[in-house]
Amino acid sequence: MTAGGYSWETTQLRSQLLEDIRLWWRTDELHQFKPSVLDEVDYALHYFQSVLFDAIPQLYERFKYALNSTFPRLEPPIKSFCQFGSWVGSDRDGNPSVTPEITWQTACYQRHMVLEKYIESGKALIELLSVSLHWSDVLPDLLESLEIEQSQMSGVYDALALRYRQEPYRLKLAYVVKRLENTRERNSALWKREIIKDDKAPIYPSEAEFLTDLRLIQRNLSQTGLKCQQLENLLTQVEIFGFNLTQLDIRQESTRHSSAIGEILEYLGILQTNYEELPEEQKIAWLIEELQTRRPLIPAQLAFADKTNEVVETMRVLRSLQQEFGCNICQTYIISMCRSVSDVLEVLLLAKEAGLYDPGTAIGTIRVVPLFETVEDLQRSRQVMRDLFSLPLYRALLAGGYEVYEEEKRTRGQGDKESFSSPASPLNPNLQEIMLGYSDSNKDSGFLSSNWEIHKAQKSLQQIAEEHGLSVRIFHGRGGSVGRGGGPAYEAILAQPGKSINGRIKITEQGEVLASKYSLPNLALYNLETITTAVIQASLLSAGFDNIEPWNQIMEELSARSRSHYRDLIYEQPDFIDFFHQVTPIEEISQLQISSRPARRPSGNKGLSGLRAIPWVFSWTQTRFLLPAWYGVGTALQEFLNEAPDDHIQLLQCFYRKWPFFKMVISKVEMTLAKVDLQMARHYVEELSKPEDKQRFDGVFNQISSEYYLTKNLVLQITGHERLLDGDPVLQRSVQLRNGTIVPLGFIQVSLLKRLRHSKTSASSGVIHSRYSKGELLRGALLTINGIAAGMRNTG
Repeated sequence: MTAGGYSWETTQLRSQLLEDIRLWWRTDELHQFKPSVLDEVDYALHYFQSVLFDAIPQLYERFKYALNSTFPRLEPPIKSFCQFGSWVGSDRDGNPSVTPEITWQTACYQRHMVLEKYIESGKALIELLSVSLHWSDVLPDLLESLEIEQSQMSGVYDALALRYRQEPYRLKLAYVVKRLENTRERNSALWKREIIKDDKAPIYPSEAEFLTDLRLIQRNLSQTGLKCQQLENLLTQVEIFGFNLTQLDIRQESTRHSSAIGEILEYLGILQTNYEELPEEQKIAWLIEELQTRRPLIPAQLAFADKTNEVVETMRVLRSLQQEFGCNICQTYIISMCRSVSDVLEVLLLAKEAGLYDPGTAIGTIRVVPLFETVEDLQRSRQVMRDLFSLPLYRALLAGGYEVYEEEKRTRGQGDKESFSSPASPLNPNLQEIMLGYSDSNKDSGFLSSNWEIHKAQKSLQQIAEEHGLSVRIFHGRGGSVGRGGGPAYEAILAQPGKSINGRIKITEQGEVLASKYSLPNLALYNLETITTAVIQASLLSAGFDNIEPWNQIMEELSARSRSHYRDLIYEQPDFIDFFHQVTPIEEISQLQISSRPARRPSGNKGLSGLRAIPWVFSWTQTRFLLPAWYGVGTALQEFLNEAPDDHIQLLQCFYRKWPFFKMVISKVEMTLAKVDLQMARHYVEELSKPEDKQRFDGVFNQISSEYYLTKNLVLQITGHERLLDGDPVLQRSVQLRNGTIVPLGFIQVSLLKRLRHSKTSASSGVIHSRYSKGELLRGALLTINGIAAGMRNTG
């Protein structure tokens, strides 16, 4: 025997592990085909099915226990304090594969998965709740419920009445499971767009009726001195996930809406001038007028271009989703590249045409969310939102209708701060959600400028919302890499300004980091507990350093200098575009079958403007430059120090110790610099540059190299560290180990890329000298890209 068991058990477990490892070792690391949108949906839902569905009740129980142990008089939060959303299957910004039908199927897929979970839990409760009438009383309301169920589901009664004649909980749960199964069958028919065979079968129209039955059982158990933790967990799951699992967020690019409206108006001959050519003031005036009439604008039969039809049909399927799944399935419509008031009103007009907004009452079932992405858009966001909040029509929509809005104005005029909510509106009253994009602002202006502009925008938008009696929820569009807003979530949340958190935050989690954060229950719980703690701490213990105006002025100067130096390289250096395309695997990355979304925007050219932020950051990570996450910071800091070296270095060190925002920025730069390997980067430049370009590319590399050493030196001075990441030895060791392991992959990748590109040149000239085919070389290169991405972890 061995400790804790038998020797044969150890042998069996070892054999099983070896078998799994052999199978994994022989599994291809590359997708052979580009995944479909529904493949991506399945991938995302895996984390709910395997981890999150069961982890969330534990999160609530831990929170409740911790709160009770320290503040026993405080009531715990509602069970759904942590909710989930998704735009997998609903984000159509630049992804032609996401159609209205795909979004419908995604909603059905999600409901199917969550119903399967509830059926499984219901059957487990049948096995568990074997309470007998011989030993325990039940309340009359449960017996009355059983009589009603008998009349509605006689088949279940005939099959199980004798078996469960003294076990009321089991009989009740048998009815519950049957209703869930009927609901699942109906959902399957909807998914396939088939006629529902038995439309009179008892179902749960929504989670509300399901909760009513579960609470009936819970109340009966409680009042007879019993408790069932599995039932409590199920109640928590239903309150959080409902019948939809996650809320779907629709996203579309702003010009798609204006183009659609322009084509519709031209077809109908309503305006004498092309709508898209109208000045902003005239657009707003026309949109407001149209939003106040019940007259339909868009004909039922669509006779427009495919892109216009898709925009209109998206709104119509959104309406169908809300009618079938309830308003919670999809309330958020995000406008990417939002730049003006008309961008928001155009979406509201399209929503009105689909029945999502009532012009007579100003009650809507859709929340329009502007996404401000570039630095210019972030700076413009203040005026856009101020103008929007000043429109009575839009302000009434946020309040929950004209009647509620007028009542609020009357009470505010009397000095009363009481708020009202409309029972007819499913939206949270007086709440505006605003999304801020980290990726494009960073790509546009560099790391320091992007973070500072987002920081300022949050503070300003919060103040503007308060002036109009509104609350704001900031939606942070963070990626996994530092260059796209990634990094430690706890420090990032604590670094948010002033009241911008105020008990609520919304954050994107990119696909690349899902495995590292949510693949195991303990990992998921740790991540969710960390975020919850940070939100509470940031809401209650604001440091106040964000409001020190001289500090803000210094950051404004640093931001401007950093942006100028960054753009000098990215947009003004004449050799930079050629350098980027030759020394990074950007073209090969676009051939990875890892996403249904194209690497470039539909109208994107070969320049940087059409390139998406993910492949942009991914390319610099592969070559170990990691340029988007630090370039420009060193020059900005050095120019500031040149003005008064001794005083200013002490001031920056003070910022680092006391100002959460500044510490977060420097810490992220420090972490990124620790991952940079200029020796490897130099190898990419030397080997992948064409002979005729080497001299000019050397100049670009030297420019980047000088900025790296300058930035590293100043970061060490500010932090007081001798080496990068001395303040976090665990992370320091982790980065060192991973850096070392991927060095061989870098050399292999360069060799394969060089031969692959040479083979393309040789093929075009008709002369080929290679042991390997083009396909074999590409496969090898893509394998190294996967390997380096895994080693670097946050890739883009």
